[in-house]
Amino acid sequence: MGDRKLPTSWGLPTCPGANGWIVRSFPHIGAGFPYPALVRRVAGHAISIVCVARIESLAGRLARMGFGDSERVLPIAETLAGAIAEADALMLIEDLAKTPDPDMAIRLLGRLVEDNPALLAELISSPDLRTRLLAVLGVSVALGQHLISHPSDLQVLRGDISARSDGELAQELRQAVGAISADAAVSDRSACDALRLAYYRALLRIAARDLGGSKPAGAVPEIAAELSDLADATVAAALILARGEVRGWENCRLAVLALGKAGAQELNYVSDVDVVFVAQPALDARGNPVCDNSEAVAIGTKLASAIMRITSAHTNAGTIWPIDANLRPEGKVGPLVRTLASYEAYYQKWAKGWEFQAMLKARPMAGDFELGQEFADMVWPLVWRVADDPNFVVETQAMRRRVVSLLPPAEADYEIKLGAGGLRDVEFTVQLLQLVHGRADERLRIRGTFPALEALVAHGYIGRKDGMELRKAY
Repeated sequence: MGDRKLPTSWGLPTCPGANGWIVRSFPHIGAGFPYPALVRRVAGHAISIVCVARIESLAGRLARMGFGDSERVLPIAETLAGAIAEADALMLIEDLAKTPDPDMAIRLLGRLVEDNPALLAELISSPDLRTRLLAVLGVSVALGQHLISHPSDLQVLRGDISARSDGELAQELRQAVGAISADAAVSDRSACDALRLAYYRALLRIAARDLGGSKPAGAVPEIAAELSDLADATVAAALILARGEVRGWENCRLAVLALGKAGAQELNYVSDVDVVFVAQPALDARGNPVCDNSEAVAIGTKLASAIMRITSAHTNAGTIWPIDANLRPEGKVGPLVRTLASYEAYYQKWAKGWEFQAMLKARPMAGDFELGQEFADMVWPLVWRVADDPNFVVETQAMRRRVVSLLPPAEADYEIKLGAGGLRDVEFTVQLLQLVHGRADERLRIRGTFPALEALVAHGYIGRKDGMELRKAY
């Protein structure tokens, strides 16, 4: 095993010998050494045997504390223990063991400490930093890898991690890409990575507050809303960068509308961001279009494609998330961008029930907010007529069953999003009741799942007990 310094707490006086470290005498063996009988049996022999016993004991202790692969994390634990006081090392390892994934947390921390040994002492002296960092490392490999690649962003966890408003987030990301206002255009290619880094700093701040809180379940609506605000700010900043790539962007009014969990302002950490894009010709000082619809749609398509590429690209600065525009009319085979009149014609004549269900969550998130609101106002009344179709409920239930049936059997019981009793079941239940009863009761016409569920309970459409169970499960 080679030479190894023995912990002084074992009370073993030693001297170097031909076969490694040799125990010279045994009267002072400390109570902390787990195998004194073994030492007595191997007196005068290579201490490597004793070291094995000690290592096995530490590995076993790590396993009992909750580390899954204790042998793999053992060298990291020993490194941490050798760099700080024994009591401090024990406290740190115990805190690591309390995280959801202790093995991942200690491996990521080991990488951080390897590059910044002073971090260990700071973690001991700063309980807030320790709580925030370990909480993040025990949950997110992406944020852990970000901190390893960009250690200066540890400053985020040392500072104010309170919630930011939607306006503050938008300004933060605009400044990161070098823009003064939301209608600016930035052509600096390096600004795309600046956006990714700014996004991760904001996400790190949100995650630290979320995971380090005393009641994380109770904070879900607040955290989901801030994640949605961050998505809005990110798409708005990506649009600023897209304008820098597209000639003639000034001739197009482009609105980006959020759908799904982003539209409901209930985004989670791993959600795709569902959107639709609407384009119209810009207007001159007299209120006349500066180009025709086809040119506006062509420009809008280039802008939308650039936005999607910027948010989904993988670089050394990381990646943000994919934008999903497949809920648009005709799905993947349909145009990425349409005019308002084209959308209205489609929804009036050809849209199916599930497409109106998707539009229940539509709200402007970036770009031309006036145009986005026009789209929302156009489609909103149509949403509440969909349940007039006598087949709507049966078709919706059949579609839900089909989604469950397509899940791989080995994964069906563990699929928390699409599986039976998962997130989609709660959302479909709430939305179905909204669409059926919301035709006559406008108090149910709400985008968010949480507030819609509360309204259904408050107005007698769901029992209080069932409502509490659905909210808790969601």
